[in-house]
Amino acid sequence: MATAAIGKKAPDFKLPATGDKTIRLKDLRGNKVVLYFYPRDSTPGCTLEGRDFSAAHAKFRRAGAVILGVSRDSTASHEKFKAKQEFAFDLLSDAEEKACKAYDVIKEKNMYGKKVMGVERSTFVIDENGVLRRQWRKVKVKGHVDEVLAAVKAL
Repeated sequence: MATAAIGKKAPDFKLPATGDKTIRLKDLRGNKVVLYFYPRDSTPGCTLEGRDFSAAHAKFRRAGAVILGVSRDSTASHEKFKAKQEFAFDLLSDAEEKACKAYDVIKEKNMYGKKVMGVERSTFVIDENGVLRRQWRKVKVKGHVDEVLAAVKAL
């Protein structure tokens, strides 16, 4: 699988999603796609990020964008997380880390003094033709969604 690079076709993926769906990136052509990777369901930062994207969902739709959240959690975990937080978009399960690796978001992290491999909070904007246009790495949640929305509107 190709790796993500600005100005190149975004790596395609086919992943199970909430709502008993399977989502394939290339099937979303004609829409802008906001693909955000987050470490884990129901953790404080991930909950806040999801709520922020959900609160701005209508603005993203008006800008022609689909929002998708991706983590390594199971679809069962995603279903609970989405329902509890009332997210207005689908969450994708990448348990085998295929999309995570294609977008190079698996990084070494320090958890309580131990080195572990985990998902680095990252966001990607893909245009209607499937080309990667923007990326954010090591995302800080506060204000991030507004920056992503501005980038989507600028496409």
